[in-house]
Amino acid sequence: MTEISPSAGKLFAFTIDANTAQVVKLETLDESGGRRELSEEEKASLAHAVGEGADLEEFVEKAFEAGIACVLGEDQHQQKADEAADEAELRHLLLTPLIEHSSVKSLMQREVLNRAILGTLLQRATKKASAAAETEPPPGPQADRAAPARAN
Repeated sequence: MTEISPSAGKLFAFTIDANTAQVVKLETLDESGGRRELSEEEKASLAHAVGEGADLEEFVEKAFEAGIACVLGEDQHQQKADEAADEAELRHLLLTPLIEHSSVKSLMQREVLNRAILGTLLQRATKKASAAAETEPPPGPQADRAAPARAN
């Protein structure tokens, strides 16, 4: 399997269709800002590096399970963070029928999840840009001036 080149760094560009919220292209950026589309092997390697449990549908299932446990008064801290594969499969089998018959079913549709991801990315990008603008000194002559020297 091809590994992602260390020179590619850890910067990626996702091209997202705003109408469908689908990712249509995944690229890596080099030091000069040049882009190169990732191969299927590189995408698989990257997905593997991110690890299990990074799937949004699984995250929603776990949140649903936590909600049920909360209602039942169970302590979620007693459960191990890393569950075995058979336990994850059992959880999935038990929760799927419950989710199918609840309002969560509509939230689990791929189109809804894609829109939520896109909306979240846009919100975070907007917040990051506004936070950066607040920390930068105002443009103008005062930003370039050194502090006046003190007289003895």
